[in-house]
Amino acid sequence: MAKIFTVFGKAGAARLLDPLGRRLLRLGVTPDTVTVLGTLGVLVGTFGFAARGKLLAAVVIVTLSGLADLLDGAMARARGRTSRFGAFLDSTMDRVADGAVFASLAFWLGRTDRPAAAAAALLCLVAGQIVSYAKARAEGLGMSANVGIAERPERLIIIGVGALLAVFTTPYALDVALWLLAVLSVVTIGQRMVHVYRQDGRTSE
Repeated sequence: MAKIFTVFGKAGAARLLDPLGRRLLRLGVTPDTVTVLGTLGVLVGTFGFAARGKLLAAVVIVTLSGLADLLDGAMARARGRTSRFGAFLDSTMDRVADGAVFASLAFWLGRTDRPAAAAAALLCLVAGQIVSYAKARAEGLGMSANVGIAERPERLIIIGVGALLAVFTTPYALDVALWLLAVLSVVTIGQRMVHVYRQDGRTSE
C-alpha cells in the first residue's frame, strides 16, 4: 500500500513541481543547489526540532524539505539532461538526511528515558544505510537490488505517520513505528541479499 501511495504521490507532485522547476532554472538556480538546500532543511527539522521532541514541527519541515528531492528531478527533466555528479550528490544527500532523521530521534528518545525506542531508532539508522548500500553495491557489480518491502519512501512514510500519531493520538505510536520499521528494514536487507544471490547464480551457470 505504501509503495502504491508513493508512486501516485510522486506523479501528482511532479505535475505541481514541473512548472516551479522550469521557473527556477530560468532564474539561474541549479538542481544541485536545490538538492543541498533540501538537505539543509531536513537538518534544521531534525536537529532543530525532532531532537528536542518537537515532532509536529519536525514532520512539517522535513516533509517540505523532502519535496526538494522531487523538485531537483523536475528541474533535471526540464533542462533535458542529468549529470553523474548530480545523481551522486542526490544519493549522498539522501543518506545524510536519513541519518539525521533517526539520529535526532535516538538522541531525543534517549534523553527522555525511552531506551527501547532509542535502540529501535539506532537500528533503523544502521539498517537503512545498509539497505541503500546494498543497492549501490549491487549496481556497482552490474546487478540490481531494487527490491524490498521498506525502501526509502516507505521508511519515511512510516516514521512520519508514527510521529504524527504520537503527537495527536497515541504517545507511544512512534515507538511502535520505529520497531516496525526496524524489522521491515532488516527484512529488506535479506530480500536484497537473496535477490543478488539469485542473479549471481544465474550468471554463473
